Amino acid sequence: MPDTPPASQASALSSSTRLGYSSAVTSSLGAGERVLVVDDEPDITALVAYHLAKAGFRVSTAATGVDALRAVREECPSLIVLDRMLPGMSGDDVLATLRADQALHEIPVLMLTARREEVDRVRGLALGADDYLTKPFSTQELVLRVSAILRRSRVAAVSTDVVTVGALVIDRAHHRVTIAGRHVELTATEFKLLLTLALRRGRVQSRAQLLEDVSEAAPDVQTRTVDMHVQRLRAKLGTDVEMIETIRGFGYRLRVVSGS
Repeated sequence: MPDTPPASQASALSSSTRLGYSSAVTSSLGAGERVLVVDDEPDITALVAYHLAKAGFRVSTAATGVDALRAVREECPSLIVLDRMLPGMSGDDVLATLRADQALHEIPVLMLTARREEVDRVRGLALGADDYLTKPFSTQELVLRVSAILRRSRVAAVSTDVVTVGALVIDRAHHRVTIAGRHVELTATEFKLLLTLALRRGRVQSRAQLLEDVSEAAPDVQTRTVDMHVQRLRAKLGTDVEMIETIRGFGYRLRVVSGS
């Protein structure tokens, strides 16, 4: 894909698109996290997907609200870029559905819309949007906002002392893990791996991303040895081994458990 998007896509941009951010800055932002782009305008979808992918994000797309919810449930994304004016089921309805679903309500949402009035912005934020960007927009600003939302989400997750996923309970303060009341003895690396997967439950984590997250716990960990640590972790979790799913050719995720 060329560095310059097609001319048909350029109309989506404001005059502030070229803010001086270099591709070197944006290329390291995504870290392989998945972003779902939902918009019924193909040019806008292609433009947003192009710049997010260039910044290192894994991007999937949907053109309707129904398709968006189906995509979210099939592979829980790290963030959703959501247009408000969609055919049939509106972006507002999609957001309301997400926020009402216990398994999906924590997914960050950036609303991208042509509705520029303050009342529209207030309504979008009141529905539970994490940020709001109007068209025409700067693609560099969009990428940086997506990165900022994800960074805030990680910080918020890190502040949680006890993480519960079904029968699994992780007590960060006491470095203790129990499953169905049974204590599970873990190494520092295994604990950090499990905690990372639990904090991002339902979201696919690449081996490279997991390596980066556990590097402080074990500086000598190699990407190829992440598999070995996950195997040991599964063995220790015992009958709940199915909680950790292997995503062939990419990495792992912790299955979302109803009510967690």
